[in-house]
Amino acid sequence: MAILVIAEHNNAAINGATLNTVAAAQKIGGEVHVLVAGAGCGDAAAAAARIAGVAKVKVADNAIYAEQTAENVAALVVANAAGYSHILAPATVTGKNMLPRVAALLDVAQISEITAVESADTFVRPTYAGNAMATVKSADAVKVITVRTTGFDAVAAEGGSAAVEAIAAAADSGLSKVVGREIVKSARPELGAAKIVVSGGRGMGSAENYKSVLEPLADKLNAALGASRAAVDAGYVPNDYQVGQTGKIVAPQLYIAVGISGAIQHLAGMKDSKVIVAINKDPDAPIFQVADYGLVADLFTAVPELLAEIG
Repeated sequence: MAILVIAEHNNAAINGATLNTVAAAQKIGGEVHVLVAGAGCGDAAAAAARIAGVAKVKVADNAIYAEQTAENVAALVVANAAGYSHILAPATVTGKNMLPRVAALLDVAQISEITAVESADTFVRPTYAGNAMATVKSADAVKVITVRTTGFDAVAAEGGSAAVEAIAAAADSGLSKVVGREIVKSARPELGAAKIVVSGGRGMGSAENYKSVLEPLADKLNAALGASRAAVDAGYVPNDYQVGQTGKIVAPQLYIAVGISGAIQHLAGMKDSKVIVAINKDPDAPIFQVADYGLVADLFTAVPELLAEIG
């Protein structure tokens, strides 16, 4: 039994979510192969070959994969699907865009966002915004699976020595093209991989308050910045800050929720955090039901005091 993991990368390095996905593949059991599709992606392929537990890396280095559009990568995966019992990708924006196309082309059901592996054909995944866990058994010849990365500890990025094999590109679908990208650059840790996350909600009141109150705390803690959907919808911060069911799923060592009421959609994205600290002036806010430490206080007083205590 061989398992194919679709790597996320920027042509130079492997995204950390791939390491969690390899961990899920190893729990299924069998030889783990990694597919790297890109343009000028030799460094990413070499990095994939060093991942602990990976037996083979397949590389499609071609200009049609420069932007890694879902249509083209899905066609490549399907063209190389023979011989694999499982095809896995991280449950990120990229994986969620590409892998359903693979499942449709292979005429199988996709199993989405697994958080645990019971056996080679049985998996656990959240449903109802994480309020219930479903155990799903698949009889499909090939299991197409997205992996919720917070459910699996990442394997080591170094220590492997996999063989690297070049594969032919599939035909260019011509169905879509990337005409531009707007990438937010930050010196802070990436939200999905950060060990500490400081998030703000509607209670911040404005984009100016979010910046002046939360950014100094995040800088002091070397934390990533996050937000609830309400804060994003209000225009306080960009969409890529959003934590929740329709945003990013995070599970840091420490999650500090400031001015966040705790709607079920937000809780679905952060309740697996190791330690949750909530600051809210409403003692009945749902966030306190999942918080390890709760402070009922005005955030505009509490956060500066916390920052002063940290020094």
